[in-house]
Amino acid sequence: MSTAPLTYLQGFGNHFATEALPGALPEGRNSPQHCPYGLYAEQFSGTAFTAPRQANRRSWLYRIRPAAVLRRPFRPLPHRGLSGRFDTLPISPNPLRWSPPPIPREPADFVDGLLTLGGTGSPESHAGCGIHWYLANRPMRDRFFYDADGELLIVPQLGRLRVATELGMLEAAPQEVLLIPRGLRFRVELPDGEARGYICESFGAPMRLPDLGPIGSNGLANPRDFQTPVAWYEDREGEMELVAKLGGELWSATLDHSPLDVVAWHGNNAPYRYDLRRFNTLGSVSYDHPDPSLFLVLQSVSDTPGVDSVDFVIFPPRWLAMEDTFRPPWFHRNVASECMGLVHGVYDAKAGGFEPGGASLHNCMTGHGPDAETFERALGADTTRPQRIGDTMAFMFETRTVIRPTRRALELPQLQPDYAQCWQGLKKRFQPPAAMPPGAKRPRP
Repeated sequence: MSTAPLTYLQGFGNHFATEALPGALPEGRNSPQHCPYGLYAEQFSGTAFTAPRQANRRSWLYRIRPAAVLRRPFRPLPHRGLSGRFDTLPISPNPLRWSPPPIPREPADFVDGLLTLGGTGSPESHAGCGIHWYLANRPMRDRFFYDADGELLIVPQLGRLRVATELGMLEAAPQEVLLIPRGLRFRVELPDGEARGYICESFGAPMRLPDLGPIGSNGLANPRDFQTPVAWYEDREGEMELVAKLGGELWSATLDHSPLDVVAWHGNNAPYRYDLRRFNTLGSVSYDHPDPSLFLVLQSVSDTPGVDSVDFVIFPPRWLAMEDTFRPPWFHRNVASECMGLVHGVYDAKAGGFEPGGASLHNCMTGHGPDAETFERALGADTTRPQRIGDTMAFMFETRTVIRPTRRALELPQLQPDYAQCWQGLKKRFQPPAAMPPGAKRPRP
C-alpha cells in the first residue's frame, strides 16, 4: 500500500482533464481511430445521454484494457450481512436506535464487512437508497468492487480509508466523506488497520449541491472544497476478483489484470472527497431555529420539485445565539424518514445512548426530539449568551419515503430495546390558570 501524499483537483461537478502519462489524452476528439499509447477509449456515463447539460454526468476514459474484458463471467456471491431488498418486513412506527456494531474478529475487507441497516425504494426503480455500515479489518488487495445499483456516499467514523479507483486515488478520515459514482471500480485499503463507517447507497439521481436561494451566492458546502483525484493507473496482471452489486445482489467474476488501468480521463463523472469541517454553518441570530435543511450538504433530487429522494445533512460544531429560544432540536414529527449517525463527539439532542458509530431511525410521523435530560437542561439555560456546540459531528440520511430496517439489523444485539425510555422522564408541566373573572386577561408566561 502506497503512503505517498495524494494530489487532487479542486471543485464540484467540474469538467476535469487529467493524464498520468504526457499526451495520453487525445486532442480534439473523444474517440479517435488510434488512441495514444495504444489505449482504449471508453465512455463512463452516470446519467442518460439526453439528460440536460447542467445535470449530465459522463467521463471519457483511456485505459489499457476495456472494462468488458473478463477472464471468467460473473457468478452469484452470497453475503450474510448485505441486503438489497426492503419489502420483506412490516414497518414499525417505533423509534429505533443501535449501539456501534463491533469490528469483526475474523478477517473482513470492505465488501465482506458490509452490514445493511435498512433502505427504501429499489435499485430497479432508480429511486430510494440503501443504508449500510462497513466494518473492515483487512485491505482489499487483488479484489475490486463496483455498485451498479447506486452511487456510494461513504462516511468514515473509525479509521482512514485509502481508495484506489479507476480515475485515481483518494483518502478520507473521520469527519471527511467520499463519494464513489455508480459503477466505478475500486478497492479499499486500510492505513490504520481497521475501519468502521456508514454508507448511503443512493439509487436515484447523482448527488448535487443544493441551490442557495435567499441565502445568496455563498454558504453551506463551498464547491472549491470538493476534491477529485488526478489520473493514476496500475498495469498489473494476475488472477483477481471483481465483485459487482446489481439488483440488490452480489456477483463475482475473475480477471487476469487490475481494472484500475485508466491512464487518462476527462469529464465530470468522477469520485470526490469533502471535509465536513469546512461546511459553512448558518443559523439564527435573533430567535427560533431555522429548519435543519439549512445544514444540507448534498441532495439527490426527485421528480417532485423541492422534495428530494435522499438528503445528506450534518450537525457540525456551531454557535447558537438565538434568544428566548429552546436551543436543542425541537420535538417534531416529519413527513420524511430520518436515519442518523454520529461520527464524533456528542449529539446535542441526546445526553446519552447515542454513540459514535451507532445509528437511530425515525420513520415518517414517528415523534422524536431531545431526551428528558437534555430538555430539562435547556429549560434552565441562559439564552442571553451565545452557546458553543463544539465537540460533535452528527449527520442524517433523510428520504421522502419510509426506511425499512432489515431483519438482520433488527436481530443485532446492538439494537437498544429501551431507546424510547429516554423520553419517559418528560413530566407533565401543564398549569391551567385558576378561574378568572369575566373580561380578565390571562397573564403572559
